[in-house]
Amino acid sequence: MEYVSTRGGPAAVGFEGALFSGYAPDGGLFMPSTVPRLEVPTLRSWSSFSYPRLVKELCALFVSATLIPRSVLEDLIDRAFSRFRHKDVVHLTRLKDGLNVLELWHGATYAFKDLSLSCTGQFLQYFLEKKQKHVTILVGTSGDTGSSAIESVRGQKNMDIFVLLPHGLCTQIQELQITTIIEENVHVFDAHGNSDEIDEPIKELFADTDFARKHNLMSLNSVNWSRIMVQIAHYFYAYFQCAPSLDTSPLPVVEVVVPTGGGGNVTAGCIAQKMGLPIRLVSVVNSNDIIHRAVQHGDFSLSGSVKATLASAMDIQEPYNMERILWLLSEGDSSLIKTLMDQFNVSKSLKLPEDLHRKLARTLDSCTASDEDIVRAMRRCWEENRYLLCPHSAVAAHYHYAQLGYPFPYNYASFFCSTPRCCLAPASAAKFQDAVLRAGLIPDVPPEISALTTLETRSTPLKRGEDWAKVLREHIEEMAQRR
Repeated sequence: MEYVSTRGGPAAVGFEGALFSGYAPDGGLFMPSTVPRLEVPTLRSWSSFSYPRLVKELCALFVSATLIPRSVLEDLIDRAFSRFRHKDVVHLTRLKDGLNVLELWHGATYAFKDLSLSCTGQFLQYFLEKKQKHVTILVGTSGDTGSSAIESVRGQKNMDIFVLLPHGLCTQIQELQITTIIEENVHVFDAHGNSDEIDEPIKELFADTDFARKHNLMSLNSVNWSRIMVQIAHYFYAYFQCAPSLDTSPLPVVEVVVPTGGGGNVTAGCIAQKMGLPIRLVSVVNSNDIIHRAVQHGDFSLSGSVKATLASAMDIQEPYNMERILWLLSEGDSSLIKTLMDQFNVSKSLKLPEDLHRKLARTLDSCTASDEDIVRAMRRCWEENRYLLCPHSAVAAHYHYAQLGYPFPYNYASFFCSTPRCCLAPASAAKFQDAVLRAGLIPDVPPEISALTTLETRSTPLKRGEDWAKVLREHIEEMAQRR
């Protein structure tokens, strides 16, 4: 399997090359040159697999056995999931009125990113140990990515991780999960900016190819293909758990509702769909609605500034993984994607070509959820099920409840009235106590979360007006000299 840039840049790379990269050298994102298609007999044979087994099968399709032998790949994935609290790693909870919630948050930081990052950390360590190599990891976080990335590489001698955290825009627990990890290879920066602003210095450092090469820069944001690859398994597991029977022909459709910020998770869903999984995808966003406007109207343009919402990890105006989705839908037309992305990067405004917009609207449905919608969904779920949703999971539940409450609120409601639906739950409510309290509910906080407030914290401030890229450069150079 080879990986190419969405913008058609330099020569293709193997999985190792994609793993150790952030953006491709031409500014694009790596994608597999071909997406394997699974036939119905294969889907039926996979239907009884556990979540870890599905991850292994899917990764084996995208990682050459000459790079990582199959037995080693499986061992790495087993190691990655060994710290998860639930015996099944992920768990489907079936609630009243067909609300199926796929809990993706049973890892170390109570967030879905633990699933892909724990595996990615193992893949990195495998190659680094083989080659006696050191890497410098740059991560911008809107909340959960930073802590999951840190947990995946903390204490490793051959990796330094630099995390940029948006000051005051994460919950206290999210911030503490990042700033209380006191390890020599962990470097946290408290940046006085929003999620999109903290991405800018990271992009600048990656664009400096000499600097990036000298320090082996890489990213663990969802620009990294490995994260997308592992997340494809969410959709197969959701489908097999929710499909009524696989004995029919054609196979039944399952609707999967995806809380969406940077778009990495829904990109994995689009790939699963292209592989032959009969799912209908719904992308649900908060008030930062650029993906919704793109799906509904072909308008991929910024709309003012980032709006702070209860679903803070989704407070993103520039969902960079949309580039991957558009590349998929254009059948890999990298020339078109480069033209579109160049235009967007200059003007921050893009009207999708009609044909591409039609394909996007056929692939995805979408809706938005306001803070009031989030609170209502959290409250209703508790009142009907005694089940606490985090605000991000609640955006998906909002869509589900809207389908129950109105005959035709969205484009496909009549089709889906009898279609099984699975709502992805990206985080535990324990991480979002303020949102739980705002819904008039009582937080249920595990002891390990409560203990965070007693721990030492460490971070370096990045103030407005400073040259953040320059500060990062200096810290990276300093760490390199110490090694």
